Amino acid sequence: MSQFTLTGVVRADDQQGKGASRRLRKENLIPAIIYGGNDEPVSICVKNNELVKALSNEAFFSSVIAINLDGNDQEVIIKALQRHPAKGFPLHVDFQRIVRGQTMNFHVPVHVVNEDTSAGKKAGGILTTLVNDIEVNCLPRNLPEAIEIDVAKLEIGESIHLSDVKLPAELTLVTHDEADLNRTIVTMQAPTVAETTEEDAEAASEEAASEE
Repeated sequence: MSQFTLTGVVRADDQQGKGASRRLRKENLIPAIIYGGNDEPVSICVKNNELVKALSNEAFFSSVIAINLDGNDQEVIIKALQRHPAKGFPLHVDFQRIVRGQTMNFHVPVHVVNEDTSAGKKAGGILTTLVNDIEVNCLPRNLPEAIEIDVAKLEIGESIHLSDVKLPAELTLVTHDEADLNRTIVTMQAPTVAETTEEDAEAASEEAASEE
């Protein structure tokens, strides 16, 4: 069963285009499209407040979504989201239908675990996350909310690459070329130490003396 449900309404012919989209947004409706599967694309709109609430949950981007359209639930995943460049509110959404029994590609968020107790962190290292999601192929029912990256044993100077990620058996990693496997997910860097010159030290000493 879908974790998220949105209410959808099919757009009429006079509700297409930029002008119509602006009018819809003033009515608390966000233009969207549903495509894929065995049916034709359908232009719809969804309620802005429902969408904004769902978007606040990271799991929304890696979950099967039920869009209630004329009393029937359409099972979809979110494929593209257009936001206002300055204000960040949603402008348009692309949804792709899922077909039960068929695998699909999904972008699943990365969750780093055991950072505070990691070997590198204990030695003063700084963990940097370079990838926010990983693309996988799986059946919709096997779609996880997130993929955990365990950094407990990560030392300073070490990194975890895409090829190091251990996925459940029902998930297949999606790569587009061999370079993808070398992509760095997280890296543990040494702390930055600012060099202090003799002149800096003298200046700091004089400043401290003047304040006494």
